[in-house]
Amino acid sequence: MRFIYAEAMTDPTFYLPLAQAADAAGYDGMNVSDSIIYPRDSHADYPYTADGTREFLENKDFPESFILITAMGAVTSRIEFTPAVLKLPVRPPVLVAKQAATIAFLTGDRLRLGVGSSPWPEDYAAMGVPWEGRGKRVSEAIDIIRGLTAGGYFSHHGEVYDLPAVKIRPVPTRPIPILVGGHSDAALRRAVRKGDGWIHAGGTREELDGLLGKLQTMLAAEDRGGRPFAIQVTSPEAFTPDGVRRLQDRGVNEVRVTFRNPYIQGEDPEPLAKKIENLERYAADVIAKVNA
Repeated sequence: MRFIYAEAMTDPTFYLPLAQAADAAGYDGMNVSDSIIYPRDSHADYPYTADGTREFLENKDFPESFILITAMGAVTSRIEFTPAVLKLPVRPPVLVAKQAATIAFLTGDRLRLGVGSSPWPEDYAAMGVPWEGRGKRVSEAIDIIRGLTAGGYFSHHGEVYDLPAVKIRPVPTRPIPILVGGHSDAALRRAVRKGDGWIHAGGTREELDGLLGKLQTMLAAEDRGGRPFAIQVTSPEAFTPDGVRRLQDRGVNEVRVTFRNPYIQGEDPEPLAKKIENLERYAADVIAKVNA
């Protein structure tokens, strides 16, 4: 079982010491959230809160994901970093490939890409990208990122993107794992067919079990050639060793933990020292016992 620490919408000066603390405590990875803009006016619902509200995002700080990961990578030595999830279809995939390859190279292959769509049509409008066809855009972008970060010349001729043979340098020494986020059937299929794993966004146990059932059915039907597949979930069960083992029995191989509810309005009231205390206590009470 891999253990992923997640923090979001907190004081931006906390991220580097938190990354160092998680690195020292034995976590396998750290996730950071991604956001580009906050529209003043929007009719779109947020898909991962019960009532669809998005007001909790007001005045929250979201450092740019790749810049933040680069900074955290520079002050750590072991832990992996994942944007979870990068709003991929609003970004140029060639630029994402260049950024990802550079970060992976500089950090010693400690980058994983968590990718997905954006629930905000305003993101697409602000970046000059059509809202329609965003799923196809994600799938083709994944292909382009894989092709360019593998080294050598790569071309792509799809429905959305057309790229002549080009290459980038430097590139990482191993493929960058790509994990796909989202709860829709299309997102699950994309994770199985295009990705190296799936990132769960939360919900009830019943909802999680339904998603895991669909995912396992899709995995059984897909010839992946023996390639490993990460199933990363967030669940209250992850906060005890027995709960982690129950998740493992249901096919989960990564648990993501955070120690507060980020979906609240206003500033994060938790001080840095408390955050470090929480992650260190979990490492001693759960990670160490599961790995014993």
